[in-house]
Parts: sequence; structure tokens; C-alpha cells
Amino acid sequence: MKKIIKYLGIDWGEKRLGLATADSEVNLALPLQTVANLAEILDIIQEEETDIIILGDPQKMSGADSDNPNWQHFYEELKRRGGRRVELYDERLSSLAADAVSRADPDSAAGRDAMAASIILQDWLDRQAQA
Repeated sequence: MKKIIKYLGIDWGEKRLGLATADSEVNLALPLQTVANLAEILDIIQEEETDIIILGDPQKMSGADSDNPNWQHFYEELKRRGGRRVELYDERLSSLAADAVSRADPDSAAGRDAMAASIILQDWLDRQAQA
């Protein structure tokens, strides 16, 4: 029997981190929740028995890497403390896409962040299926 791989998608933000989950059996990303810090994510990694983390890579529209030191610090700490493989995935326009598809309260940034995480994770899953 093939092992089911569990994924956690993360949309990083200065104030909130949107989270989404998926697994290799269904390959459908679903918004999970928003959290405020890495400690909460580390708890969720354990609770959800996550195998692979897909972290949105906040590239500039030109394609250049983000120079945000807070994001860089978060990424390094997640790799160091998360104990799981971390894959980066281009998140450009994921928040705008989340606005377009979300039925959540348009004033709710928390719903938007979790939806953006699910878009990032679903795009990553779709690319893996095409490879």
C-alpha cells in the first residue's frame, strides 16, 4: 500500500500566515486557518502529520527574489525547526486570486490568507502532477 503524503501550504505575511492542507490521495488543497507565528505552525505540522511544506515565495513581479529580511528569517527558521522538507513556490498574485475566488467576507484578511495558501498549494500540486 502506497503511503499517503500530507502537505501544508503556507502564505507568509508580516501579520498573518495563511495555511492550507492537502494529501497525495486526493490532491486537493483546502484552506485550513491563519496563524500569527512559527510556533503555531510547528504545532500544526505535528498535529496534521505533515510530510512536505510548500511555502509561498514572495517574488517581485519582475521575478526577482524578495529582499524582505523577515521572510528570509521565517524561511530559515522553518527549515531549521520544522523537521520537514520545505519547497518554495512562486506566490505572485496568489492574494489577488484568493480575492477573486473567495466567498469569505471581503473584509476578512484571515480568510483571504488561508485561501491564498490553498491556491499556492494547489498550483504546486498541479505542477507535480504534470511533471
